[in-house]
Amino acid sequence: MGHGGKVFVTVGTTLFDALITAVDTQECKAALARQGYSSLVLQIGRGSYLPSKDDVGGLLKVDFFTFSPDLKEHLSSADLVISHAGSGSIFETLRMGKPLIVVVNEALMDNHQAELAEELAAQKYLLYASPGTLLKTITKMDLDSLVPYKPSNPAALVKSLNSFLGFHDD
Repeated sequence: MGHGGKVFVTVGTTLFDALITAVDTQECKAALARQGYSSLVLQIGRGSYLPSKDDVGGLLKVDFFTFSPDLKEHLSSADLVISHAGSGSIFETLRMGKPLIVVVNEALMDNHQAELAEELAAQKYLLYASPGTLLKTITKMDLDSLVPYKPSNPAALVKSLNSFLGFHDD
């Protein structure tokens, strides 16, 4: 079950209408409301798709904006974050200890972001979805199964990522 409160969706500075469109469906909003969330705030970036502010029968208040000089306020007040797969957004959210669903932009070529998100999901730091699987992920999510992220030695992280990506130390 969800933990209630505010859901914050961010695409950062990217153009990722597929994520905003996926969250903006009545089915997705209803799933968030069933999980106990009462507020949905979407940061839509450079996208051209404008989400509906329909409130799903009074159960989920919806709002959106394009950019903010500082997303930390939105992240810190969120009870669940749904984010694009940018490493900065991922690690900032994890360092704040927020439950996170990372949605990968399948339209990107050579998508190293997907590899990072898959690896962090395998380690149970976050949940991983695509725009097409987001509804199912929200419906079935168990946030209590996530492991708290503890920032480590940056050199160890680089070594681990290099190994995962197939780069070897000489």
